[in-house]
Amino acid sequence: MSLRPSAIAAWFRGSLWPLPVVGILIAIGLGVGLPALDELLEQPGGEHPLTFVFGGGPAAARDVLAAIAGSLISVTGLTFSFTVVALQLSSSQHSPRLLQTFVTDRVIQLTLAQLVATFVYALTVLRTVRTESATGGETAFVPRLSVTVAFLLTLISVVALVLFLGHLARSLRVETMYRDVHEEAGHTFARELPEPGADAAPAVELPPGTPAHLLARSSGFVTEVSPHRIVAAAAAADVVVLLAPRIGDSVVAATPIAHVWPRGRGAAPGLDDLEEAVGRCVQLKFERSPSRDIAYSLRKVVDIVIRALSPSTNDPTTAVHGLSHVSSLLGDLVTRPLAPLRWCDDDGVLRLVVPQWEVHDLLRLGLEEPVHFASGQPAALRRIAALLRELAWRAPRGRIDAELLAQLDRVVELAQESTSVEPSETGQWRQQVTDAMAGRWEPVVHGRLSSTAARIGAGPPGGREP
Repeated sequence: MSLRPSAIAAWFRGSLWPLPVVGILIAIGLGVGLPALDELLEQPGGEHPLTFVFGGGPAAARDVLAAIAGSLISVTGLTFSFTVVALQLSSSQHSPRLLQTFVTDRVIQLTLAQLVATFVYALTVLRTVRTESATGGETAFVPRLSVTVAFLLTLISVVALVLFLGHLARSLRVETMYRDVHEEAGHTFARELPEPGADAAPAVELPPGTPAHLLARSSGFVTEVSPHRIVAAAAAADVVVLLAPRIGDSVVAATPIAHVWPRGRGAAPGLDDLEEAVGRCVQLKFERSPSRDIAYSLRKVVDIVIRALSPSTNDPTTAVHGLSHVSSLLGDLVTRPLAPLRWCDDDGVLRLVVPQWEVHDLLRLGLEEPVHFASGQPAALRRIAALLRELAWRAPRGRIDAELLAQLDRVVELAQESTSVEPSETGQWRQQVTDAMAGRWEPVVHGRLSSTAARIGAGPPGGREP
């Protein structure tokens, strides 16, 4: 497992249980420490220096703590039930891959942590309450401050439950799901990619000749690459390693996972140590992770879009909203230089190359399936045409023009074959995309405007780069 801080943080965020476990440990510490503080503060005759604390006797303290513990464990079970229902609805209506987003939801994690912590704290404090009959003649003990804290934690738990129900209702809205996935993608782009408009890295030059192949020991999706051990093993063997899959690609056992070129002439030396390093440092899991995979969040949005366009759902409005997110994500990606990841040894010699998603693959991912399923959906086809115009405006000049025109031809063909969209409108789509490629964005006049406003041009092309 990678020990990178980012990988550990991603694992912590992606699991439901760490925060509740931390809450349990804190509750046990408070349940042991506060009664001890109560004993130190207790004065002769059972008086307590703090006037606002619980004022009942041992029997009342037991009843209060038992009621808190019993009710909180029931509420915790109810909260889990609500969460499971939300997961089922999200999976069946939109995409199974959204379950990962629900599990990483901080509100769900914090609510469960608050509920189980209050339950454990009440049980831990309950064991310290002593009655005279139970202590063989010793004085009774009521941890008054501890019981008061238990009452306050219960009030906080009730508030947390109300907020959780409201949050859950919002989370089931498809717009909220789109927003969460979009924000997830933004964090990944910021971590893994250069800033928009940055200079592109030079092309990777691999040694000539036929490479040797390293085979995968297991199957799964590439979620993490820890380069340092691979670089050290490659330097010891004096070879250059090219990882076959990108981060996010699937790997099948006994197929090539890496290619190896010797830097000198002749065959590559023994690669046992290098194969061991690759097997340990290329992390394979049963599902993709958004922590380093720049295409995964886009895949989630596309899944929701094509589910909405399917005949069983037939929800073009949801698809149109999703296509707006696809446009935004692709527009961000086409403005960034997408280059392979590379690592060198201490002498500056290239040792490891990890391929990156190319802009053409990302365009196919974001457009191919929505265009296919948009047949017979005028609203979706209009939004895809607008999406192509937006990408043409944002992309550096000439970078993806051919792909955009090819997709536009397909959209126009579908609109003419499967809908009643007029040829004049599809011709307008072509003109708008062509103008955007040239840095022009003609205004569309809606409603009644003055003749002066109607003559206003697009101004200087701010979205195109030479």
